[in-house]
Amino acid sequence: MSFLSIGYILQQVANGFILGSIYSLVAIGFSMIFSIIGLINFSHGDILMLGAFSALAFITALHGPIWVVFGMVGVVGFLIGIAIERVAFRPIRSAPQVTGFITSLAISSLIENFGILVLTAQPRSFNIPDYLNGLLNVGAVSFRVIDAIIVALSTTIVISLYMYTKYTRMGMAMRATAQNIDASRLMGINVNRVIMIAFAIGSSLAAIAGLMWGAKFGQISPLMGFLPGLKAFVAAVIGGIRDIRGAVLGGYVLGFSEVLFVGLLPPDMSGYRDAFVFTLLIVILLIKPEGMLGREEEVIK
Repeated sequence: MSFLSIGYILQQVANGFILGSIYSLVAIGFSMIFSIIGLINFSHGDILMLGAFSALAFITALHGPIWVVFGMVGVVGFLIGIAIERVAFRPIRSAPQVTGFITSLAISSLIENFGILVLTAQPRSFNIPDYLNGLLNVGAVSFRVIDAIIVALSTTIVISLYMYTKYTRMGMAMRATAQNIDASRLMGINVNRVIMIAFAIGSSLAAIAGLMWGAKFGQISPLMGFLPGLKAFVAAVIGGIRDIRGAVLGGYVLGFSEVLFVGLLPPDMSGYRDAFVFTLLIVILLIKPEGMLGREEEVIK
């Protein structure tokens, strides 16, 4: 059939790569926080929403280069992450794990309702400068300038973060804390600072992903963060939630799968794309419960 031509398939692969780049950035935040303190922060998707609205405000007010907007949104996300960790999660760190889970849901609800109160629930158009909507053609594949920026920036961020965690003093402290938080504390590592930085970096990436999401889809709303956040969590679990590399891999697997499900199946099946995503999660966890790059934990009796 004509719609399954090589050019069509390559176009869908490119679309999957763009979407996977966004999911990967959000999934990294889930992975960083969970690997250190075992917390699933379900307010993470709402930070994506705050990043999107911050970006819209900066674009409208500044009319400056997109790189400046990306940097400012990253700073906003960084500060939001610090505030959430200090105010909401640090006081309950010694409480049972379920307390952190409930707290993250409460923060999510608080952010969403605050957004509706201040911004109204009406979706807003996310307009970017015209030059970012320009089309680029590589063979049979077409994509916008902003799509190329999303992929390039996501790749740069992932590589930079990997180098940061592997070679810097704070990065090594993060990896040590993720291995054993009590031993790290005994070795003189400031565990509170490590956890705060992990929240800040993860939130910064989520905010930048919010800018990317708005630029790609052209519309944002105060409730936009729930589904991307949930899918990014699925991506982190698919890849191996305790490993940043697994979160990145899971993000791309999810992005490719979601786009290919819609692009290669009959049009009347496109409404079931989210069902396919969660079916993929179940299948992978049945085959490899610890995720694609996850490792089985030894149980000491």
